[in-house]
Amino acid sequence: MKLSVIITTYNSEEWLKKVLVGYANQTEKDFEIVIADDGSTSKTKVLLSQFEPSFLYPIIHVWQEDKGFQKCKILNKAIVKSHSEYLLFTDGDCIPREDFVATHLKYKEKGYFLSGGYFKLPMSTSNSISTIDIVSKKCFHPFWLAKNNVKKNFKLSKLVRFKPFTLFMNWITTTKKTFNGHNTSCFKSDLIAINGFNEDMKYGGLDREVGERLFNYGVLAKQIRYSAICLHLDHERGYLNKEEWNKNLKIRAYNQKHHVIQTKNGLNQYLG
Repeated sequence: MKLSVIITTYNSEEWLKKVLVGYANQTEKDFEIVIADDGSTSKTKVLLSQFEPSFLYPIIHVWQEDKGFQKCKILNKAIVKSHSEYLLFTDGDCIPREDFVATHLKYKEKGYFLSGGYFKLPMSTSNSISTIDIVSKKCFHPFWLAKNNVKKNFKLSKLVRFKPFTLFMNWITTTKKTFNGHNTSCFKSDLIAINGFNEDMKYGGLDREVGERLFNYGVLAKQIRYSAICLHLDHERGYLNKEEWNKNLKIRAYNQKHHVIQTKNGLNQYLG
């Protein structure tokens, strides 16, 4: 297969359903879905069984017991269970446009990871998006969003589908080319080389830290912020903890200062 899409989730069946509809309607079909489930109830398993016939390959459901926020751990387990040499990371609250997978495959290149972004929606719009809106692609149109409680501002330009414009915007954007858990792809071999995600980290920059170690390893990044589009559904962040955030910042600062490549507490423990 060409690619494995690794989607993180935790007890968010309503949002995950919309996301899976998006992946079931991709122009590129040769990919697998790997669900990195950080302790959801059986409702998520039931939802995945309903979507099984929608994909070329069986959905891989990687689950672990709910012991608080352990995103790095479940991502490492999901990486090991994936079957493709190329991995696309996203979240269970990000609906992909129909060319999302194809775009990541188009721009993939040895020695690079791809850095994408998202278009964040307000809660009212997140709730109102239906399966029909996703299948018909209406929800990705700036005019449709503007009519459905999204503010009319320059951010809507992310959704403009005109190749010269998107390439130009990717080039001039001041946003750094970082490893973003909601929209990044890379080669599995590069992640194995740096020992994957750092399981000493909780919420707050854990994905950026992976990208920084990839940079230390010699991997560069490409900006596809305006090319690979996904809609970020709104939700609460009850797992935000300032103390953990500051701890993560110290880890990242140490890694950058000492040019750290491999984390000690990573995915190697799950490799056979």
